[in-house]
Amino acid sequence: MIRKHACTADSPPRLSLFSIMTAPMTTGGAMIGFIVGALFSVSAQATLPVPVAVLEADEETASTLNHETLIRNTELSTSDNDRQSIKSTAAASMLASWRQQAQADNLAQHTTWRRLLYFLDDNKNIFTKGKNKSLVSDSAFFLSTEGQYDSAAELDAMLMALSQALSQSHISSDSVLCRYPARVSFLAEALGIEHPNLKASCSELDEWMEMLAPEQLSIMFGQEYLDNPISAFAHTLLRIDSKASLADPSQVHHAYALNDTVDGNPDDNFLIFAIKAASGGYDNRIEIDPYPEKWANYLKKDERDTWTYQLDLTPAEVQQIMRHVWETKDLHIPYYFATDNCASEILRLIDVVRPQQRLLSQLPYAVIPSDVIQLLDNESLLTSTLYTPSDGTLRQAQLNKANEALQLGYATFTQDDINSIKSEQANVVSSISADKQSLVSFDIEASDNNPIDRQPLQRGHLGVGRQGDNSYIELGLRAGYHSMLDRPSGFPQFLDLEGAAATLRLYDTDSAKPNQPKSVVLQNATLIRGRSFNPVNSAKKGQTWGLNVEATRINDGSQPEGGSHLVASTALEYGKSWVFGTPTTDTGEMPPQLCYTFATGAVQGGRGINKGFRIGAGVNAGCRYQINNRLRAQAELQLPYWYHGSSDQQGVQSGYWQPISTIGLQYDIDRKQALRINASYEWQDRIVANDDVKLSYMRYF
Repeated sequence: MIRKHACTADSPPRLSLFSIMTAPMTTGGAMIGFIVGALFSVSAQATLPVPVAVLEADEETASTLNHETLIRNTELSTSDNDRQSIKSTAAASMLASWRQQAQADNLAQHTTWRRLLYFLDDNKNIFTKGKNKSLVSDSAFFLSTEGQYDSAAELDAMLMALSQALSQSHISSDSVLCRYPARVSFLAEALGIEHPNLKASCSELDEWMEMLAPEQLSIMFGQEYLDNPISAFAHTLLRIDSKASLADPSQVHHAYALNDTVDGNPDDNFLIFAIKAASGGYDNRIEIDPYPEKWANYLKKDERDTWTYQLDLTPAEVQQIMRHVWETKDLHIPYYFATDNCASEILRLIDVVRPQQRLLSQLPYAVIPSDVIQLLDNESLLTSTLYTPSDGTLRQAQLNKANEALQLGYATFTQDDINSIKSEQANVVSSISADKQSLVSFDIEASDNNPIDRQPLQRGHLGVGRQGDNSYIELGLRAGYHSMLDRPSGFPQFLDLEGAAATLRLYDTDSAKPNQPKSVVLQNATLIRGRSFNPVNSAKKGQTWGLNVEATRINDGSQPEGGSHLVASTALEYGKSWVFGTPTTDTGEMPPQLCYTFATGAVQGGRGINKGFRIGAGVNAGCRYQINNRLRAQAELQLPYWYHGSSDQQGVQSGYWQPISTIGLQYDIDRKQALRINASYEWQDRIVANDDVKLSYMRYF
């Protein structure tokens, strides 16, 4: 009977003095002593707390204590204070062991740990981040008051909070287990932590993960779209696939989109918006929306082709990325259009689970979406590719077939029929079903705009030329993006967008002659120059327009023998464009040849020119011709009329016409090298050096 109750602490044996006194006398004193000793031992076990001194072993011994034994001993205690004391002791023993291991492994400086805290050590943004400062300034993101500046302090605070959380019988929603699941997962793996509470339920987190059901991640690339300044340099987002959408990629309603974008003020005008977006004046915003809704904006609203690439990530890496998104999705972090944007955020997320690849550090200072795609491809992180034509591309494919039938004479189409095919209102063909639930497949070949195939965006050139009677050497550098003469593969058709470019000329001058240029001059410094072509005889919607903001060297035609001067210049263009020729078979590409005409207006100002300024208006007309896959030509005639204001000076004109004809020809040596010829002539008899001819070697990098 005593043996039975000895293993049941909550039912101690009930022995009485009568039972002892009436025990058989043959047992003698030994029997009485045994019974009294057993009574004392069992009673003491049931009523006295476990001595704390027994549990406060040295760190090496404490690290081997079984946590379940500690909890069971806690349950044996009848005192709440004693129970709390033992739990605190259990937390302290775990914390001591973790601290010792973390120090030995230098875990506070582990690349992954610092990336989880937004210490972007290998990011090259010199204006906003330092190596020893987290990008996040929100104190709620850190457990330590020094967390933004000290990853070791944040690690210790995290270990303390984790040891307390694992010692609790109830896990609250504000526990570190629920607030920082990615950090907890990393620490559990790094320190070998195993505990039932690691799998504790967190209602909000669990519901969020259940809604997304992440099984795989893909990166979606939406091509450049000049009619929206935010999307001028393309866009990327993550597609979150569930088991259903992964099994059948056409079932897009089972997928979600994770989009990092600028949280800008829609009431700000374009100039203010651009300045704030470029300088960190706005926060970034993480949006998680049903994938069809977000995808439809690209394919239907903007009519941009998309390319989707599945990322080569393990299921465990996908889960860890999504845990980290949970930790960071509500943070207020500055958005920088060129450096901390939709593309850099994707690389940062992958870097969290693939620290050895250091993706973000491999890109130049500016992070461009297409560069990210090429980097991921070079790192063998893309496993499959899906091309999805936009509504405009599908209409263009139909238009191509209709035009082909007309040319061959086996079909008859009226102009109304052609207009109906081109119209987005009359022709509602789309890659997304009407209910936005699934992807619709079409028998169409992919356009030649896969960003993996494009040449590098940065370009340098070395040229030799002659202007008038003076020879020169020209050096140029362009940060991005693409001109009409550049190799077209990998870009939207007729993309014409350049920025952050500068050109220097070194002249061999003759000082004995008047109006000679200086030995070294800044020929041009372009802030932004772009043209958006939406040909009227294509299926593309939108207008044809252009913008140019630069400092450039011009010839002043208002004065006799007018020389060249550097001026600040802003020009706007608005007009029409047309395509002609034979498009690539079975694609939605437009015909390869383009002609255009613009009405233009410009304002220029600078020292040296008459009155210090001039205002111009006129017409620009030109054509771009794709001779073959490697050779292109472009010719343009500019007919501006310039006005400087009234002048009483002898021989000085207030206004004048200054026509300029230009021609360019580029031959691609390979993907990264080309030769280019440029020639221009200014039809103005007051200018000393009317002609300019140049041969350049172009290097893309």
